[in-house]
Amino acid sequence: MGRKYFGTDGIRGRVGEGPITPEFVLRLGWAAGKVLADRYAGHKQILIGKDTRTSGYMFESALQAGLISAGVDVGLLGPMPTPAIAYLTRTFQAQAGIVISASHNPYFDNGIKFFGGTGAKLPDEIEYAIEAQLDVPMGTEETLGKARRIEDAAGRYIEFCKGTMPWGFSLNGVKLVLDCANGATYHIAPAVFSELGAEIDVIAAEPNGENINFECGSTKPERLQARVLECGADMGIAFDGDGDRVVFVDHKGEVVDGDEILYLIAAYRQRYAGGCSGVVGTLMSNFGFELALQKLEIPFVRAKVGDRYVLEAMRERDWMLGGENSGHIVCSDVTTTGDGIVAALQVLLALSTDGAPLNDLKQGMRKLPQNMINVKVSGKVDLDSNKVIQEAVQAAETELAGSGRVLLRPSGTEPVVRVMVEGDQPPLVARLSQELADVVAGALG
Repeated sequence: MGRKYFGTDGIRGRVGEGPITPEFVLRLGWAAGKVLADRYAGHKQILIGKDTRTSGYMFESALQAGLISAGVDVGLLGPMPTPAIAYLTRTFQAQAGIVISASHNPYFDNGIKFFGGTGAKLPDEIEYAIEAQLDVPMGTEETLGKARRIEDAAGRYIEFCKGTMPWGFSLNGVKLVLDCANGATYHIAPAVFSELGAEIDVIAAEPNGENINFECGSTKPERLQARVLECGADMGIAFDGDGDRVVFVDHKGEVVDGDEILYLIAAYRQRYAGGCSGVVGTLMSNFGFELALQKLEIPFVRAKVGDRYVLEAMRERDWMLGGENSGHIVCSDVTTTGDGIVAALQVLLALSTDGAPLNDLKQGMRKLPQNMINVKVSGKVDLDSNKVIQEAVQAAETELAGSGRVLLRPSGTEPVVRVMVEGDQPPLVARLSQELADVVAGALG
């Protein structure tokens, strides 16, 4: 089956870089069933959904068998976007929802992620309890669970997405190209946008188990850009394999990324929807995004890269909007997790209200030139305590004089330090980033 990926938002520290085996997934299903059955009274039910990868069918069967052996009933959702599984977990009052997906990764990767009964990430203490249960010899309950396929899952989620729009909202007269990444939105997104009245042209909506995210979707928008220009569409919308990310393409064929999407939604709320309390971005959010929010007097903070950190920062401040430049956008007043379709609809609501093309509205934010250099290092590094590096950073920030920023960040997956400089003068940005990279290499290389 090739290399498998076990998602960092799932049970941590059990698999590392090794493959996920059906035997492990069987035990994981049993362990999750045991822990959740012991913690919650009443009817025990866990939902399972997946994207369109071939290996998802095998892992679905293994999880199903493990859960049933632990005495838990299983609701099978079939191929569904990750945010749909979060929503349906709440709707069916299930103890948990399980997602089999590796998001924007290639088809030969796969992963497993849990949602709790509220549609949010499982609390850490429950994940740790499931990890501990994996070490207990597997058994079979006296009363087995049952499995059923939830036939109307897609229809329920389609209606939920449409219901996030105000009464009377219509996309009549709007021509859209949808890129479904041959993933979990292939049968959902076309229905949502066409039923709201849009004229749609759909690409990458014929999954075969191996073409998910291949030369398509939010990480590869080139095909969408060409199609928008070819058919004269008002815009294009691209999702990733599991439907929790989205990027746009405007009528000129220009990509509109997650920072710009967040800006459009925040600006609409500030002007027309009673105000925007604040926005959470990440360390990688463009400095131009931060400056644009300042002009609108919208508070902004940066979280570490990763949706869990964005959500934590949003909860701490009771803010409703946050996300990443990858297109993972969270509107927590609408749903509990990043949702590509919901975020796309929020943008379309803003465009409809302003009555202006996407290309015009995005001009309120100007992305600053950004240059990033990866510097190879050996072992763990402590950038904060290195005096030479910190002095170089301070010198670079002095030269930028408030018109840009410097970010040095050790990679979480590679032995490199990412040296990034942003600013409104490209030659200065290029020079400073190279000088900083040389300093880091000299100090840590």
